[in-house]
Amino acid sequence: VRLVESGGGLVQAGGFLILSCAASGRSYSRYTMAWFRQAPGKEREFVAHIYWIGGTNYADSVKGRFTISRDDAKNTVFLRMNSLKLEDTAVYYCAAAPRFVVLPDVKYDYWGQGTLVTVSS
Repeated sequence: VRLVESGGGLVQAGGFLILSCAASGRSYSRYTMAWFRQAPGKEREFVAHIYWIGGTNYADSVKGRFTISRDDAKNTVFLRMNSLKLEDTAVYYCAAAPRFVVLPDVKYDYWGQGTLVTVSS
């Protein structure tokens, strides 16, 4: 599975962005898909994940602001990020695993190269 993120960029605080992750190489219809992020000088952290049956989980820091969704027909997963804050600045990574990944497990088999989101004041 190859994952390619897009949609990152510079946005003002309070604004929104929509990230996309396109999967190729095989069908990912029975994969858990996730978004992680890594801010400068910090460890990578879980943001959200979505199961192929539609259940989702979010980090407390983004709950109510971010929404993860997927379009299996297009092999794409999305992350809509509303009400962006300065602390949301990070490289955002897409990840995939061919099984249920239940928190606090954050082990994924496939990773994208990341897309940079910069939130300015």
